[in-house]
Amino acid sequence: MSLPVFFELVEIKAKTASVLPFLLGVCFSWYNYQSIHIWYVLLFFVAMFIFNMAVDILDNYNDYHHAVKGYDYKQKTNIIGREHLSVRLVFTIMMSMITISALMGIYLATKVGWSILWMGLWCYAVGILYSSGPRPLSSLPVGEFFSGFTMGFMILLICVYINTYQIFMWNSLMLSSILLVSLPSVLWIANLMLANNICDLDEDVKNHRHTIVYYLGQQRSVVFFVVLNVLAYLSLILAVFVGIAPWFTLFALVSLPFVIKQVRLFWHRQVKKETFICAVRILAVGTFSQVITYLIGLAISL
Repeated sequence: MSLPVFFELVEIKAKTASVLPFLLGVCFSWYNYQSIHIWYVLLFFVAMFIFNMAVDILDNYNDYHHAVKGYDYKQKTNIIGREHLSVRLVFTIMMSMITISALMGIYLATKVGWSILWMGLWCYAVGILYSSGPRPLSSLPVGEFFSGFTMGFMILLICVYINTYQIFMWNSLMLSSILLVSLPSVLWIANLMLANNICDLDEDVKNHRHTIVYYLGQQRSVVFFVVLNVLAYLSLILAVFVGIAPWFTLFALVSLPFVIKQVRLFWHRQVKKETFICAVRILAVGTFSQVITYLIGLAISL
């Protein structure tokens, strides 16, 4: 298996959705608590990244096995069939990654506290059940919640916990602060799946996949897509005004014209090959602008 094929198998281009919340968690930890445990948090990053790759392999693996017989997707579109990869090899790589990341997580739990084990179990359960089983989470109306909450909030929460485990308090103030800072990422990641399900509505209905779009309808789902983008920016502004993000984070609003343009494109046309990319761009530009302005604001405040 060549390196480019491996990168496509693990969907390396999609790792922004996990790396940026991690970086935001590091910034939040230092800005609010002046505490970073660099080696522990780097170990978490490696474990998280490995498991994230394993989940994407699992998605491709399940898609390959669930493809309809004779359907072009299995042999011409899916990376496993198109590149004639050994299914056994793909499965072995996937299970090795899951095992390695789990062992790293258990080691971390022995150092910073067993709370991380329970948070990790949530992430593993969602990652595996997202595309596995008779009713994968991705085929249910709760898919947007689980993807956004797990990748946007849980990654940031674990990062903050590792950095501040010696002073971390499981109270509503601390958790609500972390939730507010993570909310833009939560909403933009959820919107990524929502946009995908909007574009795939007809195909999902044929395959008995009852996503949230099935219940809301396509037009109301598009309105929901717009509302989530608005809420993402409102939460970003609110985080500054309550003092849990540096004032410089407000400069992330320079990304607003670009995001508005992408939202308009998606509003007028919901076609997978043409406008789904709008949601990807919004996630990348929105989360990057939040992280980079938070980082600069942190540097200014030192």
